[in-house]
Amino acid sequence: MFSAAAGLMHKYQAHAATDVTGFGLLGHANNLAAQQKNEVAFVIHNLPIIAKMSAISKACGNLFNLLQGRSAETSGGLLVCLPREQAAKFCSEMKSLNSAQGASNGAWIIGIVEKGDRQARIIDKPRIIEVPPRGSQGANQDNCATNSDPSSYLS
Repeated sequence: MFSAAAGLMHKYQAHAATDVTGFGLLGHANNLAAQQKNEVAFVIHNLPIIAKMSAISKACGNLFNLLQGRSAETSGGLLVCLPREQAAKFCSEMKSLNSAQGASNGAWIIGIVEKGDRQARIIDKPRIIEVPPRGSQGANQDNCATNSDPSSYLS
């Protein structure tokens, strides 16, 4: 996955990227925002979460802060900052490459980059993207919907 993603990040002019592992999505987004040359903020509108885990998290009293983006991941994929006009194309091509290779990794636009305080935040009621487990039917679903008019997207 990372080799194909690296090539596509170059092709679609990614501004920055990081893996999402031990600090959860929000922790890694905060780290990435803090390192930017410009004063920006990452605003996360969509949370990709393995199918059924949102309900399980709620049933367990949100023990791991999954819905707050703080759940530590062991292999959470990549967080990529792309120009807004490139983000949907990146997601679409990533999906096509994964399908051709028999992989089930998805790519989603999860938020926007705006002028700000070099921090990331998740909106109050983010859209939960139920990600089918690897190898399941629908694991490459198309979730490359675009958003409003920001300068960059988080994918």
